[in-house]
Formats: sequence, C-alpha cells, structure tokens
Amino acid sequence: MSYDLDAPGVTLWRDGFPVYDRGETVCVIGAGPSGLTAIKNLKEAGFGVDCYERETSVGGAWNWRHDRSPVYGSTHLISSKPFTQFPDFPMPDSWPDYPHHSQVLTYLERYSEHFDLKPHIWFGTEVVKVEPAEGGHWDVTTRSTSKYGGAERIHRYTGVVIANGHNWSPKMPAYEGLEDYRGSVIHASAYKDAAQLRGKKVLVIGGGNTGCDIAVEAAQQAARCWHSTRRGYWYAPKYALGRPTDQVNAGLQRLPLKLRQWVAQRTLKLTVGDVARFGLPAPDHKVYQSHPIVNSQLLYFIGHGGITPTGEVARFHRNSVQLKDGQEIEPDLVILATGYTPTFGFIEPELLGTDAQGKPNLYLHAFPRRHPTLAVAGLLQPDSGVLPLVHWQMVVFAQYLRQQQAAPAKAALVGRRVESFAGRAWTATRTTDSTRHWFEVSHMLYLRELQAVLNDLEGTR
Repeated sequence: MSYDLDAPGVTLWRDGFPVYDRGETVCVIGAGPSGLTAIKNLKEAGFGVDCYERETSVGGAWNWRHDRSPVYGSTHLISSKPFTQFPDFPMPDSWPDYPHHSQVLTYLERYSEHFDLKPHIWFGTEVVKVEPAEGGHWDVTTRSTSKYGGAERIHRYTGVVIANGHNWSPKMPAYEGLEDYRGSVIHASAYKDAAQLRGKKVLVIGGGNTGCDIAVEAAQQAARCWHSTRRGYWYAPKYALGRPTDQVNAGLQRLPLKLRQWVAQRTLKLTVGDVARFGLPAPDHKVYQSHPIVNSQLLYFIGHGGITPTGEVARFHRNSVQLKDGQEIEPDLVILATGYTPTFGFIEPELLGTDAQGKPNLYLHAFPRRHPTLAVAGLLQPDSGVLPLVHWQMVVFAQYLRQQQAAPAKAALVGRRVESFAGRAWTATRTTDSTRHWFEVSHMLYLRELQAVLNDLEGTR
C-alpha cells in the first residue's frame, strides 16, 4: 500500500495514515432516496458533498439490480403518490396512484438528473469506518467494491449523513430444529419472482406487508400456501370511499385521536369486516397503534381457499413444520418475511446511542446526542410515504450545520431540543412493542416537530 504524500489535501494524519482534508464538505453514505435528498439539500445550503455508494447506480432499495435490494417483481408502493413524492419534485400525473417499483426507480433517476446529483457520487465505493475527529469533524475511511479492490483512503469531513437504509440486513428468527430441516428456507430478501413459488407447497412466515404480498402471489402460483402470523393486524384496502386509503386517512388527522380511531375502525369494519371470520387472529391493538397492513387481496384469496391462515410456528422437524397449536405441515419452501435489522457496521454503536437490542437513541430518529454534525436519514416507518419526511429531515440538518457556523446561539436551541427529546416516540398513541415498530411515526406530528426546529434555526419562533 502506497500513498502520494505530496498530493493536495494531505495535511493530516491518523494512526500513521494520511487524511485528506475535505474542508467544509459533508459526507453522505448511500445514494438511495435518503442519500439523494441529502445531497440535494446540502448543496442548496452551500455545502460541498461527497456521496459514497457501494453499488454502481442510484436507487438504493428501489433498484432491484442491487444485491441488497428487497424489491421483488410485483412490488408497488403502499403509499399513494402525493404522500410518497418529494415535495419539490412531483411524480407524473399520468402515473397510477400506486406506482410499480420500476417507476419509482425511474423517478429517483430523474430526481438525480434534475438536481445534477451524480457528479457528487462516488459509485462502487463503500464506507469502512466513520470516526469522530477534532472540532466536530469526521474521518471517513472508504475503499473500492470492485473485484480488484484498492487501497483504503481516509477523508475528513465537516459532517456526515448516514443514509445506508434499514431494509437490507435480514432479521432471521431462531426456530428450534431449523438447521436440520430438509426443505428450502429463504428470507424474503431473496424472493424476487413468482416463478420461485410455482407448483410448490409454500409456508410464508410473517404478517407484515411483504409477507402478505408474497402470500397473495403464492395463492396464485403455488400448489398450496400457508400464511403464519404471530398476532392480529388491521388490514386496510388500498382504496376507501373511492380514493387511496392514506388520502382518506389524512383527512381525519385534524380530529381528536379517539374520534379518529373510532372512525377508522368503523370504516375498516364496514369495508373489510371481521378478520376473525377468515381464520385470522383479531387485532390485539387499536388502529394507529401500529401501521396497518395495506393489502386489498389477502382476504380475497383466503376467502377463495388460496391461502390457509395458521398460527405461530413452534419448531421445525426434518420434513415438516410444527405449529404452536400442534398441527404439522409439510411445505417445500419456507419464506421468512421477518423483516430487517438496522445495521451501521462502520460506526461505533455508542455514537448513535444504540442500546443492547440494537435500537439507536436519536432525536426524531435522526439526530444523536452530543454529535451535532452527524445525522441518520430515513430511519423511519411512517403512516405515509417516507420521502417527504426525509426531505424535510435533510433541510433541517443542512440548516443546523450552517447555523452552527453562522448563528451558534440558534444552533444551541436545537442542541438542547436534541438532548431533551432523543428517544421520544413521535406517534399519536402507544405503539406495539416490536422491533418492526421501533421507528414508527405519525407524519403529521413528525412534520410539526421538524417545523419547530426550523423555527428555532431561523429565529421565527
């Protein structure tokens, strides 16, 4: 390994290695939707930006060509266009209410081109380590992801945005006997096309939106489909009263919570009915204590016999799967739609306040205590689309960075807010105690708090 020690920018050293000082440039990790809007908003605030993307194109999770993408062939948005698009870059009017994943990728590519973001992105480059340096700066170690490898390089930045996504590291359940099971077992992240199901007896484990989508596809392609869920959920159709359901729900936001819950539950009972009649467990929580499952077809296929609902899995045998009610089934293929774990292997957990379970302790799920030049983008599970919320996250962070230099007293107001409210839940009601709901937020409450931060930064409170 060799270095050009006379190269411009080599004025610093760390552990015997040269550090290239990037001055007032901010590092963004990942060129998915969150990374792209981070670049755009930091640029508009006057910062230089270096974005590192391990893949060779933009899109993150929405680019099905990427190894880590959880997208499968039939994936569509579960939030409608107005609640998904960036506020300064609308999706085409001609697109459907719930665009296909290929359209979402096209949208992100157009966003990147429109705001001229690609010149700021180093493709085929992964971040190995992020370490604090003096003066609130950060040393970021990178290396090439090409098969030829390459030397690691360290650059010093004035700030860092972590935008590597949280839906790429599979959460694998530990079932007794799973290692001896002779059938095929895959995580939902490895499911890409309905051809994988054709003619097979399939067990789908997991009651989230992905598990329900795959169960619906198995009902149409597999020889048989069982769907195992641990608990009851509210199942919302994609349309209510002739409009996308999230748009109807948004119209209820001004009502008091209890009245809103009553209206929503009444509407679901009228449109969906009693899910227990279909063999599904009744919801064990009220509406808005967990984001609902948005699926108009699951009950249809259960009602037609294409999907057999089952309870929780107890253990695996060599040739069968035993359920907690004692029943045994013999699937050829088991799909674990058990979600993902947020993973930030390049930074020490304590810098994000991460607890023993792996949950970061952040203000607005974005800003860590005592590190005002560091932010995590898109670590959210909202009751709407995530892109508008990430846009405003990054507007806030860009202004926060700028005011730390230009108006320290205003930045200090935000610092006190971060210290006081880190770890607070931004939901209208108590959410269920599950890793799936760690980052759940009410988009209205979340946006109001972001506006309060902007008021502090702009001195308009």
